[in-house]
Amino acid sequence: QVQLVESGGGLGQAGGSLRLSCAASGRTDSRYTMGWYRQDPGKQRELVATISSGRSRNYADSVKGRFTITRDNAKNTVDLQMNSLKPEDTAVYYCNTAPFRWSWGQGTQVTVSS
Repeated sequence: QVQLVESGGGLGQAGGSLRLSCAASGRTDSRYTMGWYRQDPGKQRELVATISSGRSRNYADSVKGRFTITRDNAKNTVDLQMNSLKPEDTAVYYCNTAPFRWSWGQGTQVTVSS
């Protein structure tokens, strides 16, 4: 079993920055591609960024150029640096493998005010 704990969310202003962190514990595997997802109430969960074991990164068009995903395999953490925030970035953010394999954590709420 793997436990995922997301943190770092909060209230941000449009144009500002937030940094999210995800800590994985248990039977983790650094070979998996990791991703950050987000979900608005009533909408499907959206994959916004991925990073492979070899540090290859991909981003959804909606966040490209503004978000940066990083990982530290020694610490089993995955971070998401969010810059130039927009109100439409408001959502609950989750990390997991991509595609997801593990149970979801509680997520971390990001709210961006205009």
